Amino acid sequence: MRGRGRERVPVVVQARSGRHGLARVLWIAAETVVTCGVLILLLVVHQLWWTNQQARAEAGEQVARLEREWDISPPVVESSASPSTAASASPSAVPSVSASASASASAAPSRASAPSVSPPPSGAAFAVLRIPRIGLTVPVAQGISKSKVLDKGYVGHYPGTAAPGRPGNVALAGHRNTHGEPFRYVNRLRKGDEIVLRTREGTYTYRVDQILPFTSPRDTGVIQPVPRSIVKPSYGYSRAGSYLTLTTCTPEFTSRYRLIVWATLRR
Repeated sequence: MRGRGRERVPVVVQARSGRHGLARVLWIAAETVVTCGVLILLLVVHQLWWTNQQARAEAGEQVARLEREWDISPPVVESSASPSTAASASPSAVPSVSASASASASAAPSRASAPSVSPPPSGAAFAVLRIPRIGLTVPVAQGISKSKVLDKGYVGHYPGTAAPGRPGNVALAGHRNTHGEPFRYVNRLRKGDEIVLRTREGTYTYRVDQILPFTSPRDTGVIQPVPRSIVKPSYGYSRAGSYLTLTTCTPEFTSRYRLIVWATLRR
């Protein structure tokens, strides 16, 4: 009889209501959306700000390194010396020009005296590009590889195009946005603006005289020795000369078209 008095009362556990379950699902969904938003924001900050800071710092150091080296080491150029003298030079070396002409950053060799040099290895910085109109100073490296050149904040020199100061077309490419974005404001250039290329051999000044606002990425005519658009033939040149071509993507933050700036060598 006493055992019956101690019988336990059964406990009934109620299941959560459908409303509570829905609230839980919505909370998890909201957390996921916020997390994704933060990740996207961080990615945008990385692409638009951090890559620029890194690339600009590296590019600035490279410019200082190049110019310091050039100021210490005199340039070497091709010479008309006797065969015996030329034979004694190393394969990569050519006789030097006068020290006074090489030491000055503002030296201006004539077109005829521009030295003949071997192309630098891929990815190697060999020149400094200055565009006063947009306040740009940036190293120029051989090739247009993203990882080796463009994403480092450098301007790339199209392989097979002319060397600075030489007849033909010196064709250069650079990012419009992110990774230093050296060509961000090339759309602000106007006819008559100066573009300066400095190498170990000398300083060459070009003057802007044509701008092609947009063309196809496949318009290879713009970087030919005598540059002329094959998409818009009214833009370009018809005579041999010493040209400089800047190419970049347009509109900003897209790669749909290419913006082209052409300049000719003045001194």
